[in-house]
Amino acid sequence: MMPEKPQNFWQELKRRKVIRVVIGYGAASYVILELISIIAEPLGLPQWTINFVLVILCIGFIISAVVSWLYDFTPGGIQKTKPAKVEKEKELVSKSAKRKLKVSDMVIAVLLIAVIVLVYPKIFKPDKLQELSSKDEVTIAVMPFQNMTGDTIWNIWQEGIQNELISSLTNTEELKVRQTETINNFLRGKDPVNYASLTPSMARDISQKLDANIFIYGTIKQAGENIRLNARLVDSKTDEIFRSFEIDGEAREDMIFPIIDSLKRKVRDFLIINKLVSGLSAGSPQFYYGISNSPEACRYNLFGGRAFIELDFPAARNWYLQALEADSNFIPPAIFIAVSYLNQELYEEAKKWCLQIYSKRDLMPVRLKIITDWLYAACFETPEEENKYLKQILAIDDQSPVERYLLGQNYLILEQYDKAIREYERIFELYDKRGSKPPWFFHYANLGEAYHKREKYRKEKKLYRKAQKDFPGNYFLLYRQAILALSTGKTKAANEYIDGYISALEERSYSEAAITSDLGDIYLEAGMLQKAEEKYRKALSLHPESATRMNNLAYMLIDNDINIEEGLELVERALSVDPDNFHYLDCKGWGLYKQGKFTEAQDILQSSWDLRMQNVGYNHEAFLHLEAAKKAVKNNQSGSTN
Repeated sequence: MMPEKPQNFWQELKRRKVIRVVIGYGAASYVILELISIIAEPLGLPQWTINFVLVILCIGFIISAVVSWLYDFTPGGIQKTKPAKVEKEKELVSKSAKRKLKVSDMVIAVLLIAVIVLVYPKIFKPDKLQELSSKDEVTIAVMPFQNMTGDTIWNIWQEGIQNELISSLTNTEELKVRQTETINNFLRGKDPVNYASLTPSMARDISQKLDANIFIYGTIKQAGENIRLNARLVDSKTDEIFRSFEIDGEAREDMIFPIIDSLKRKVRDFLIINKLVSGLSAGSPQFYYGISNSPEACRYNLFGGRAFIELDFPAARNWYLQALEADSNFIPPAIFIAVSYLNQELYEEAKKWCLQIYSKRDLMPVRLKIITDWLYAACFETPEEENKYLKQILAIDDQSPVERYLLGQNYLILEQYDKAIREYERIFELYDKRGSKPPWFFHYANLGEAYHKREKYRKEKKLYRKAQKDFPGNYFLLYRQAILALSTGKTKAANEYIDGYISALEERSYSEAAITSDLGDIYLEAGMLQKAEEKYRKALSLHPESATRMNNLAYMLIDNDINIEEGLELVERALSVDPDNFHYLDCKGWGLYKQGKFTEAQDILQSSWDLRMQNVGYNHEAFLHLEAAKKAVKNNQSGSTN
């Protein structure tokens, strides 16, 4: 019979030891669930195990509460709980006796201690995440997933899953995500052919070097007909695991994306809950646009990226086109197709692709949108506009060497050599920190040129020694070394470099005229005008009908004030062969400017500039020529008015 008053009912619960049983059962259940969550992954238990155990424990909770109300566990066995009056009489008899410590008290105490041990880190973990987010410097590095299936068909998804997670986490202002290129360039420097060698401790070290607060470390496993993705969110400093994620699905490649999508949602939701990211709508088109749901598209995109790194642009475009055939809305391969055309100076094709991409700009996630703006600036605007967008990309990932390379290259074009040096030195610091080298020799060539323009010859020489180790046999290194040796009076060394350079060009089937013209470039940059003129004249004599050779010699004579009249005669001959060539028009306009014919010079330089912008885009030297002519005309008009 139930007590009538609530306070009497509470006293009856205590008398029948229901409260003690509930506390003990709850503590024991919590410990059991925590232990199962810890051992589930190592033992390969199915994902529903914890849910099943939870249901059993809930049923057991009801049974234990009912049994504790009806029965009492005594030294004499299980007995039906006696009425309250009988118990009260017994209590009066033994009231003076001191209560002894029971075994049940010990068990409950041990269980409570276990609960405190397990709960303590969970209480303080959100605080740590809050602390990270409050610094506005929460940075995540996603490692390639390890293929633990033993089946090489899943190898491509080691980077594929990594790339998908990075794409899904990048679209937020509150979170910095190290991009795929940043992480994997470092890993290539370490040369881990098999990602199975990427241990958690290595991932932590890499993350620390990338200044990432958190890293995601994951595996791909297979059990029978199922595939399992495991991912852990780990503190880069303490190795503390913030959260583990586990997704199962059919072991079929055409089913991989639903599994990846589930993993992305779980990771993203956890970060949102902990206020590392906020305001993302998982179903919004802006969030998913540019992330392919086609396994084939992602596979071809990864292959294209590898060819692009090797500077095999036609092969890269072939892979990227296959990616777009599989998924026409997959933006990254389209961007790289346009960039590959730019790198080969195929500007018309680059602009066509750029305009196609730009028309979809409003539907893109943040980083792709900024990259598209940069591409548009590279095709149609100026280096200053390009730099504006490159800086925005670096605000998302300040350790991305690709954007820093492009930024440094633009500073070099704009003749802002100190800024170029700063960016390229930062790139080398990043690669040194990672224990790797830049993927291309152009990093050395561009920094070497900037050093040379600022007469930092000792730094330039030291850089080339490093380049020799990283890119042995690179013929363009001989070109740069020859210029440096000539500029510093090392004639013997210069001749050796020049001989090596000539041999390298001959092996590549360069014509004698082309080689001789290149030697003219070397002497010109070293400031040896007489030798440069000699080489340009010889190149023209070897190929007397070449309008390009005529223009090269003409510009050298005009720009250096050696023989402006002869230069103008030569460029007129070149224009008779190709009257709409903007290079030749610029040369002629510059010659007229040197003669003081400013109005005529401005008209021709403007025509050259318009043709240039229609075909290839910005050129800083041509820009300076036109600006000088405009200024001279304006000054003359002001003088006439006065």
